Amino acid sequence: MTNLHELYRDYGQSPWLDNLRREWINSGELTRWVERGVRGLTSNPSIFQKAMTSGSDYDEQFAGLLADGLSVADAYWELVLTDIGGAIDALVPVYQASDGVDGFVSVEVDPKLARDTDGTLAAARALHQRVDRPNLFVKIPGTREGLPAIQAMAGEGRSVNVTLLFSLARYTEVIEAYIGGLEACDGDLSSVSGVASFFISRTDTEVDRRLEAVGTPEALNLRGQTAVAQGQIAYQIFQEKFSGSRWEALAARGARVQRPLWASTSTKNPAYPDTLYVDQLIGPHTVNTLPDATLEAFADHGTLARTVDADPAAAQTVLDRVTGVGVDLESVADRLEDEGVAAFVKSFDDLLESLTTTADRLTEGAR
Repeated sequence: MTNLHELYRDYGQSPWLDNLRREWINSGELTRWVERGVRGLTSNPSIFQKAMTSGSDYDEQFAGLLADGLSVADAYWELVLTDIGGAIDALVPVYQASDGVDGFVSVEVDPKLARDTDGTLAAARALHQRVDRPNLFVKIPGTREGLPAIQAMAGEGRSVNVTLLFSLARYTEVIEAYIGGLEACDGDLSSVSGVASFFISRTDTEVDRRLEAVGTPEALNLRGQTAVAQGQIAYQIFQEKFSGSRWEALAARGARVQRPLWASTSTKNPAYPDTLYVDQLIGPHTVNTLPDATLEAFADHGTLARTVDADPAAAQTVLDRVTGVGVDLESVADRLEDEGVAAFVKSFDDLLESLTTTADRLTEGAR
């Protein structure tokens, strides 16, 4: 029994792994993580960029795909879906044992579609159809343009991980999209699932920068507090929205709550404890997706306690004080959303460029 097992058993939070490498699938390392208590997995373009541009694990399949006449971009998606399929296989036991609560693997639509509603919806449907596994989450950015796609996917009975959330106001809209989609979906709803992913540490990085620019003692004393406080208030919104007569009508049809998922939970500032964004956001019906180093840290010395709703009034006070010294949290969210989309697009473009170079090398070597 590890801290990761106890996190779920005693506190209702599911630890997921925020990383994926083919080597882990082939060596059994991913299965060992599952045995240690990992209950799901998330991926993104940056993760695949790191995986595919280091070592030669993908060369054999990539060369075969190119020989079959696929473009570099199409071959990339085949590589991705092979990894996703392997991860899904490793997590099927968790999915089955949890009756579909956990055991999910997330794959993101092309990040260039983040501002394109129709393109996002078409890509998300295509990924669901190609993979065709019940424990797949397709990741859709929680941009304004993504909201109709999120609602449509839920309305079609498809499970979605809403990613790149930085704003409490946008989070409320995401919940409305999910619930609205379920209301439009016919019949039993028990096969539809969802998570909404708040990016935690990036919020502190940007807010701390602005607090330091303000420079007053009050502002400086608020550093390192905003991201946790915002997550704790998001949990209050979650509890409010997934209760009452409207939700109860859906729950009677088997509907599952859209769980808050804490992402970007490694600390970027070395002055902060390495398990800060785990320790302070623990509570029922939540997920925390962690890079492997942070998982190791929490398994070794994380603090097990229900913290996410321990003192919501104090969390709100923190946010009020931050805005009171002149930090506009909606402006922070807008900036981080733009930067997050741009970073994933850049990772995607850089990866395709690297794969093109690899394709030239493999083609030359085959002559």
